[in-house]
Amino acid sequence: MSDPLDLPVAEQAARVRDAADPLTARALVDASLARIAAHNEALNAFLHVAPERARAAADRVDADVAAGRDPGPLAGVPLAVKDNLEVEGLPLTCGSRILGTWKPLRTATSVARAEAAGAVVVGKTNLDEFAMGSSTENSAFGPSRNPYDVERVPGGSSGGSAAAVAAGLVPLALGSDTGGSIRQPAAFCGIVGFKPTYGRVSRSGLVAFASSLDQVGPFARSVADARRLQAVLEGPDPLDATSRAFVTPGSAATPVPRGLEGLRIGRVAEMTTERRVVGTEGVDRVEGLRAQLDAAGATAVDVALPAIAEAIAIYYVIAPAEASSNLARFDGVRYGHRAEADSLERLYAKTRAEGFGAEVKRRILLGTFALSAGYADAFYKRARGAQVALGQAFAEAFERCDVLVSATTPTAAFRLGEKTGDPLAMYRSDVLTVAANLAGLPAVSIPAGFNEQGLPLGLQVQGPVGADALVFDVAEALERQLATCRYVAPEEAA
Repeated sequence: MSDPLDLPVAEQAARVRDAADPLTARALVDASLARIAAHNEALNAFLHVAPERARAAADRVDADVAAGRDPGPLAGVPLAVKDNLEVEGLPLTCGSRILGTWKPLRTATSVARAEAAGAVVVGKTNLDEFAMGSSTENSAFGPSRNPYDVERVPGGSSGGSAAAVAAGLVPLALGSDTGGSIRQPAAFCGIVGFKPTYGRVSRSGLVAFASSLDQVGPFARSVADARRLQAVLEGPDPLDATSRAFVTPGSAATPVPRGLEGLRIGRVAEMTTERRVVGTEGVDRVEGLRAQLDAAGATAVDVALPAIAEAIAIYYVIAPAEASSNLARFDGVRYGHRAEADSLERLYAKTRAEGFGAEVKRRILLGTFALSAGYADAFYKRARGAQVALGQAFAEAFERCDVLVSATTPTAAFRLGEKTGDPLAMYRSDVLTVAANLAGLPAVSIPAGFNEQGLPLGLQVQGPVGADALVFDVAEALERQLATCRYVAPEEAA
């Protein structure tokens, strides 16, 4: 590729760090901003673009290089940030109207770590309101569109980040994953999306949806690029009590590239029978890979995980319950939109009625009901017990295999509006991804070819808690085996 913006991230950063190379951080950022200006209208991937901030940051990187200082492993690489992560001085909307024009006074730890490594934030990307959705159609600012077919969704809730990377507007992006919100849009857009083990990346500065499930993670065009970004994100943070150091190595542990020889790759029978519920494309694609895996020397292991059939039900009790609590802070008093009212109670009610969209209201109601007196034992506490059992079932499964491989999504990207009238059908889009969040597992989606309409399909790799490096190793080996990584050139994204 002749355009430096299309090079692997490691090569972009290496050239920027080389004072003798004519490529500068400013040139990379200008190229990214030019692509955004040319193509974002068609995709609605970005809600806010910050050219002045980005160019100033790029100039600081170039000044470090000129002074002989190392700006970091992501030197000058343009980065998009999902708009539920705080970036000081930039609007934070969470895809909602309730925050109004509010701008945070600090930067999320994950974003700050990426910037400290030399990455340059070029803007904030679109999402389902407060990360609640599977299509980005719940955004108060209109849906993002899939670069492969602008009449289809890019997935959600991190659809804007996925579309931006898939269309080549940026090489890297940050998203959040509560029930599949990184992996599902990565699959729909034909790129790589990684959800780390819960606690490996700080959630400080991420606007909470469901605090026990939310995770920040990277989008990229290749596993190596995603791994490079993930390596600078992880590590304990005093601002997030759930973040921690792990005995097992993280993504930064990069041994000699391994193949698939000798790996025990688990296939969960219950994840293939989901074709009866929601579709066949993704499931059938993974079934077709078995011969390739065998030829590469991997051992296929059939694993029974009956508890996974309950994952969606567990998720849609726990996640709305936590959302009900977390979103109570948006009341019109402390920040954001404030409705006119003649009493405090009416101010609360009117502000939230005007500011929240239908899906957010639906989940708040579901969660409030699940936590209410007389129902908490029957719903919330029972779901928590089932969640523990699911985690134990995964631990037992990983005694028989090294990783689990499945489709990321049952189908390719669906058409805009196709599922908006049926919330249950929309919820089932996450049937293959929510279990990893409930169990706190590391999981990645990589491209796995295309369906008959030329739409991307994703392959998901899940590993034991803390085995993020292993998941990346296997994903890189599978990526080489499948050889399906590509992105949509900007001229194709119109």
